[in-house]
Amino acid sequence: MSEGLIDFKHEGETYKTFYKLYGSLENRTRDPLIVLHGGPGLCHNYLFSFQQLTEKYNVPVILYDQLGNAKSTHLKDKPPTFWTVDLFIDELVNLINYFGIQDGFNIAGHSWGGILGLEYELRRQPAGLKHLILTSSLASSALWNQSNGQLMQAFPDDVKQGLMGGMKEPEKFFDTLKAFHAVHGCTIRPVPPQYWQTLEEVFGPKGDPTVASAPILKDWSSIDRLHLVRVPTFITNGRKDISQDFVVAPFFQKIPKAKWVTFENSAHSAFIEETEKYMQLTSEFLE
Repeated sequence: MSEGLIDFKHEGETYKTFYKLYGSLENRTRDPLIVLHGGPGLCHNYLFSFQQLTEKYNVPVILYDQLGNAKSTHLKDKPPTFWTVDLFIDELVNLINYFGIQDGFNIAGHSWGGILGLEYELRRQPAGLKHLILTSSLASSALWNQSNGQLMQAFPDDVKQGLMGGMKEPEKFFDTLKAFHAVHGCTIRPVPPQYWQTLEEVFGPKGDPTVASAPILKDWSSIDRLHLVRVPTFITNGRKDISQDFVVAPFFQKIPKAKWVTFENSAHSAFIEETEKYMQLTSEFLE
């Protein structure tokens, strides 16, 4: 594994994108997989199990922290309007060019990362993208909010109030978010420390909620554009997922070349909860 920082130039300023590379891009026999973390505003830590694709299936894997998060440049003074889907697409393109893989690569996006990967395909139609994986993602913000509202009803009033209060009371919100994620985020016990560390990067006492607080996904929807996805797409969710079936169903219904698997023993992170099966199916899809 190697790691480092990539210069990302945007609007006359230079920022840093932190990355981790598993495997080697030299003499590779399989196209690399770039994995996009959730949020917006989380980080790469909880995606550690993707290294199994390298170890077992010889797939080079690139993880990175999106701008404003974790080990990449933080920009707490930028206005909410600075944070856009196109900004994060530009950062992704910069990373692809840095590694010189623009002629052949795959993308897996988790949750918000799925949106980012999907929007990259829809807005830029990259010639080198071969496959797209949408893991526990969402076809629209409205469907996501509907699912959260439904699932929240099963929790005690204090959890409901804490979640609905949002970042006005960060400590209370984080406590209730952990209660919610223990059921619908990651169901294995113990929950891997990287999972909670990732949430702490945003919601913890030393966290940076700048990106998470920006209205990047307000009124966002992909549903009317999904027929424009050119590449084979693998859709996954978990039986106890926040991304319930109705949240991801439009992907399967409207993307021309789509495959959908629901992991029966998972919530929002099948790559952690059912790692072996997830990585096997992912490797097979990428062949």
